[in-house]
Amino acid sequence: MQHTISVLMVNRFGVLSRISGLFSGRGFNIESLNVAETSDPNISRMTIVTRGDDKKIEQITKQLNKLVDIIKVVDLTEEKFVDREMILVKMNAEPRVREEILRIVEIFRAKVVDVSPATYTIEITGDESKIKGFLDMLKPLGIKELVRSGRIAMSRGAKSIN
Repeated sequence: MQHTISVLMVNRFGVLSRISGLFSGRGFNIESLNVAETSDPNISRMTIVTRGDDKKIEQITKQLNKLVDIIKVVDLTEEKFVDREMILVKMNAEPRVREEILRIVEIFRAKVVDVSPATYTIEITGDESKIKGFLDMLKPLGIKELVRSGRIAMSRGAKSIN
């Protein structure tokens, strides 16, 4: 089962490598990893997407909590949460497909962020199913390049990791 884990940590040199080392040392794969400062520049928030049964995920969260610079670890999968990912897609914009690309962009509420004579670069933000649906529609039209931000997530409602 896929799990989304949110980690609040001290923003120090080496913390990210210790966390990724914890995963690789135990044979766990990280499917997605996103890290950035919070409103406090001394604290960062990391969103990790990984797969495993409840026992493996419990082991991961316990091991993460043992690391010195970790403030809090929450498996968001256990609760209601909001998640988003952003992607940039560079499309081959041959004249015969330009209109179709722009129609798909409009339907999915994406945005063309760069135009050249041969390509369109498109930005879209959404949950996993929206991103997948968007990419499924664009694939037959000629995706040239793709970059993803990785998932970010937080609890719904008043609950906070802080």
